[in-house]
Amino acid sequence: MDKPASRSPEVLPLPGLAAPGRVPEAQSPPLAAADEATPKEPVSCLIESDAEISEKPVADGGSRDVSGDASALTTDQGDQEEEYITGVRLVLVLAALTFVVFLMLLDMSIITTAIPEITTAFNSLADVGWYGAAYNLCGAALQPFAGKLYTHLRSKQTFLGFLFVFEVGSLICAVARSSDVFIVGRAVAGMGSAGLFNGALTIIGATVPLQRRPFIVGVLIGVSNLGLVAGPLVGGAFTEFANWRWCFYINLPIGAVVAVLLFLIHIPSKITNPLALSQLPRHLDLPGFALFAPAAIMFLLALQFGGNEHPWDSAVVIGLFVGAGVTAALFLYWERRQGDDKAMIPLGLFKSRIVWVSGVVGAFNMSIALVSSYYLPMYFQSVKGATPFQGGVDVLPTILGQLVFAVVSGALVGKLGYYLPWVVFGAVASTIGNGLISTWTPSTGSGRWIGYQVLLGAGRGASMQMHIIAVQANSPPARLSVSMATLVFMQTFAGAIFLTAGEVIFSEGLGNNLAKYAPAVDARTVLVAGGTGFRDVVPEADLPGVVMAYSKSVSEVFYLLAGLGVVCFGLAWAMGWTDIRKKEAGKKGDV
Repeated sequence: MDKPASRSPEVLPLPGLAAPGRVPEAQSPPLAAADEATPKEPVSCLIESDAEISEKPVADGGSRDVSGDASALTTDQGDQEEEYITGVRLVLVLAALTFVVFLMLLDMSIITTAIPEITTAFNSLADVGWYGAAYNLCGAALQPFAGKLYTHLRSKQTFLGFLFVFEVGSLICAVARSSDVFIVGRAVAGMGSAGLFNGALTIIGATVPLQRRPFIVGVLIGVSNLGLVAGPLVGGAFTEFANWRWCFYINLPIGAVVAVLLFLIHIPSKITNPLALSQLPRHLDLPGFALFAPAAIMFLLALQFGGNEHPWDSAVVIGLFVGAGVTAALFLYWERRQGDDKAMIPLGLFKSRIVWVSGVVGAFNMSIALVSSYYLPMYFQSVKGATPFQGGVDVLPTILGQLVFAVVSGALVGKLGYYLPWVVFGAVASTIGNGLISTWTPSTGSGRWIGYQVLLGAGRGASMQMHIIAVQANSPPARLSVSMATLVFMQTFAGAIFLTAGEVIFSEGLGNNLAKYAPAVDARTVLVAGGTGFRDVVPEADLPGVVMAYSKSVSEVFYLLAGLGVVCFGLAWAMGWTDIRKKEAGKKGDV
């Protein structure tokens, strides 16, 4: 397959492959107040600086060097009242976090419709694959490391730091005068994105009671996921009516407003004694990061190159897979030696059945969302003949269904206490929705494609945040940030794997279906022309057969997604029948 054609923006390139395409430490030793007889002061709800959080001495009355012990960074939940935010402050913080995650997801998909203009400006068609890969590779490799930073530093300042890096990357992309500089900008933006989603979850865990968290997380995920669909719409509008550079300039004013908002609002932190920057390197497991990052990058590069720049059985692809496997084995050995207190990804996290099963279910759910988000527009553009903008509008039933059910399920979990029924419902609805979508043909009416998408969106929305709630409800506070970073990495990694699987299924299926439905057409000509360009090169008499071949190939991808839904249904029952209301009452401040 010709690489540039396979990356045609109308066919929506896949994240992690090309331009579009996210633990337990040892329990903290208790810290006692200097005088336990002294009544606690009421928690202030005013905007204040983080410096106002006082440092407490250890129980024996002596001072303690917390720089050498990560477990000294959090206070015992029984020794102090949890500080949560409510009212206007909570609304503002939630809005700020949602906007940031929205921008992060928008950045993954907005580039699709801007690629033709970018490649024309830089004369860089051969670099198309790196415009998405640079972003995703850097983001995936840094996610566990970002979780470690949130373990040792205050969440607000750390989040703002990652947001700053993300904004710098966006600025580099916007002002780039060459393809190489543009790729560097995408890489920098990817580094910044590594700490945004897990940082948002960490902040929510510190500011919202467990019982209310499902609703808040549901709003965050439901609204921010609009970025995946809005990307092609916004990118197409900027490219058509302004300039492709505005696809990246748009991040700057929004990011600035969010940064000012978060800077002014006091956000509670579980970390009362953050490490000094000079002491930080000793606690970040840098050797572990030096092993983990190459393993992740080599694996994702193998997925990027396989079937595109190099055949799957080439020495390059096989070598990357082998290198990733060996380095990953060394990383696991090192993490085991480090122990849960010092490891970047504490392996003790996976000793809990609820935690690791929730991670797998969440990774599969995110894979379903990502793959369907890229192949639904392909159906409307390639099969129905819609423009990129109209194709984005046509998938709104999925996103709206997801948004409504994410908020409703979150609110009901907070009220009724149980997340498992929503995981099961989500798996069933998602499986049925993907199965029904696989029956679409070129003549499918609007009633069916709208209704089936609503069902798929309902399944995605109902279960999308439940694995996060399950892990937060069954993990100690000191492990929140690392746990969230690990969950986000599992989602990113699984998304890259199944996006590759979807691309392989689609590409192989398209070749076979062209031979079946349009035997007189040269398959390579169709592939080179791209997902909408084939209408300009295929004879009118053969066009219905080519359209049917595209339709059948998209359907085969949704067979995969229906299968993932079945797996989620089977695994969901191992996520535990936990009442988060009792968790909140019995273990105050549990995150």
